[in-house]
Amino acid sequence: METQTEQRVNPKEFVSNLLDLQYREVLMAFATSAVVLGAIVLFPGADSITKGIQGDISATTIALFFLVAIFAAVVKGAIGFGYALITTPIFATVIDPAVAVVVLAIPPWMINVFQVGETNTGLEYIKQEWALIGLAVLGSIVGVFFLASFEKGPIIPFLIGVLLLGYVLFELVSGFLVIDEAHHPFALGAVGLGEGFLLAAANLGPLLPAYLHTFERNKERYVGGLSMVFTFVFTARIVQMTLQDVMTTYQLWLGCAIAVVTIFGLLVGTYVRRLEIDEEKFNWFVIAILFVIALNIFRNTIPAIFL
Repeated sequence: METQTEQRVNPKEFVSNLLDLQYREVLMAFATSAVVLGAIVLFPGADSITKGIQGDISATTIALFFLVAIFAAVVKGAIGFGYALITTPIFATVIDPAVAVVVLAIPPWMINVFQVGETNTGLEYIKQEWALIGLAVLGSIVGVFFLASFEKGPIIPFLIGVLLLGYVLFELVSGFLVIDEAHHPFALGAVGLGEGFLLAAANLGPLLPAYLHTFERNKERYVGGLSMVFTFVFTARIVQMTLQDVMTTYQLWLGCAIAVVTIFGLLVGTYVRRLEIDEEKFNWFVIAILFVIALNIFRNTIPAIFL
């Protein structure tokens, strides 16, 4: 368990380590400064804040998006995943699901680079799990092509709902099962491939968190490992979407803007994780939220698809 001293943030020490180019502080600063710079440089103007979103929404709706993003970041900071699971379904019920998937590639990139640094996960993890990372990136490349080919319709949010419900049922049936230090390279590689595809195609990735939640419960390695894999996947996604003109300049700005407000929630969630609150109660809370989100998705998509 961490001491109270470790739980506190020491700004002076952080700045000192940053100036000394310490790995942990450099990555955390890089992640946050990149999205802040993007939000400033790409700002479309006060009269064009909603111009690039497909849908009749107002600046008030965007403000509500920001609140959802902050809450989701608290969850991600605390348990290592959940940001996309919470934000994507909500965004996709208001704006075009394909647009939501593209815009929401930026905040998770920032969060995961930050958490790679915060957990001090580095080259050793890459050397151990290179197959997982490589297959996840491969799945992401395929997923972006899928996204570019199937940008319309309710099928994407419906699949999100199905996978969310499946994840909720898995957690309930398994009772948050933990098998310490089990490692199955073939299964892990298959999960990585599917994870990369789902993150790229639908900004949804419950497979790897669910797998690692069962087979890897060293908290820092769990959070750091997820973040390392997600960093590679989201970086590949953003580059590929930009090259294929799937992501517009406006969408890049909106993603950066959401990422900036997300920083606050990430810091709160990171502090909560270090306090080591009752993990079981927190897991039940998250599962309840995801279940409600899945039901809301079905309410909006099932009539359009089946009726």
